Amino acid sequence: MSSNLDAAVDRLLSRAKFLGAEAADAACLDRKSLSVSVRLGQLESVESEESRSAGLRVLIGKKQAGASTSDFSLAALDALAERVVAMAKAAAEDPWCGLPDAEDLAKDPVDLELWDTTEADIADLEARALESEAAALDLAGITNSGGSGAEWGASQVVYGASNGFRGGYRGTSWGLGLSAIAERGDHKERDWDSDSSRFLKDLKASATIGRNAGERTLARLGASKLESCVAPVIFENRVASRLISFFLSAISGASVARGVSFLRDKLGQQVFASSIRITDNPLEKGGWSSHPFDGEGLPVAARDLVTDGVLQTWLLNTASAKQLGLKSTGHASMNPGGAPGIGSSNVTVMPGQHDLAGLQAQAGNGLVVIETLSPSFNQNTGDYSVGVSGLWFENGKIVRPVNEITVAGNMLDMYAKLIPGNDYDGRASLQCPSLLIPAMTIAGA
Repeated sequence: MSSNLDAAVDRLLSRAKFLGAEAADAACLDRKSLSVSVRLGQLESVESEESRSAGLRVLIGKKQAGASTSDFSLAALDALAERVVAMAKAAAEDPWCGLPDAEDLAKDPVDLELWDTTEADIADLEARALESEAAALDLAGITNSGGSGAEWGASQVVYGASNGFRGGYRGTSWGLGLSAIAERGDHKERDWDSDSSRFLKDLKASATIGRNAGERTLARLGASKLESCVAPVIFENRVASRLISFFLSAISGASVARGVSFLRDKLGQQVFASSIRITDNPLEKGGWSSHPFDGEGLPVAARDLVTDGVLQTWLLNTASAKQLGLKSTGHASMNPGGAPGIGSSNVTVMPGQHDLAGLQAQAGNGLVVIETLSPSFNQNTGDYSVGVSGLWFENGKIVRPVNEITVAGNMLDMYAKLIPGNDYDGRASLQCPSLLIPAMTIAGA
């Protein structure tokens, strides 16, 4: 870890204690990024960014306050500590605030292999973006480009607290993506493809990404409205994860404690179809959301969120666990200069038997959703509706693109009938295959 980050954490904690803090924690981050964008074969921009932040939270009795700064000078860190201690003394009491007990803290964090030593190179990033765009433009019918971009990023964090915890980790990221445009008469369509990876060597071939973007765009040409009906709906893997994100929000301890979750009384009950298993693994090697400890320094572990369709756990940090009379599940998210949040890590909806084509064959006639717009979701009831574009299929085969339609249902009903595909590629923190819901209301023309 960076000695500068460690030194800043030390300074903030020592100054907070000197000024009267009963407890405190601090998180210091360093981020770097390099991105290149091209359009129509020409370099458009090169952007490089470096940033640092130091955050401090102070606790005095049942009062807490926090703030952050980008200035790592001793004078700025000391001023931050003075300001935060003064804020804590004036804050309202929070009966649930506090640090974890020292005996509960993570020990001996493991290396999760998140760091690529490959140096970022502007010429290489530009070449990848150009190759990707060229592959899309080579397809007959692709008439323009919305631009192509490649990027690299690196970050590291050090977290420490007055309960004796100190730890840190670092990670890198690489990405490539573009959008393609096709026209037929007055009709214009746009679609995209992208890829990202912790390691440059694992990034998909540039030409493959370009062709995928072009082919997806061409498939949308000639889209028309659809008659209103009730039919099977398949959420393609690129959008299906959004259905699961509502579930993750609903099992957050903060939502459950406030009584604003449609799953608030479902712990230990059947929520999904019996074939559904959803896992959360913060210790996955190279995972996008992997971390050796949570945002409060507590140990983390792989666990099932759903087994055979049954909800197994809430996601809890220390504060929400106290509210619910439970123990933290190690799901605190780091919030430099503020109270810890709650978050999942590497979540996977375990695969079913069929790829997307197999789900279409199973459903017979229905809709594949490829894009969602302006979703409406009631967190208390689970009612859901969203504008979509997609592909209508009959006898398992795509017959035409459709747009300007809305699908609607209740998330509890949708989860209870969910059928997962097996078409995901391991390149996001929420891994979700395409999902088939056997019947949904479709509002069209």
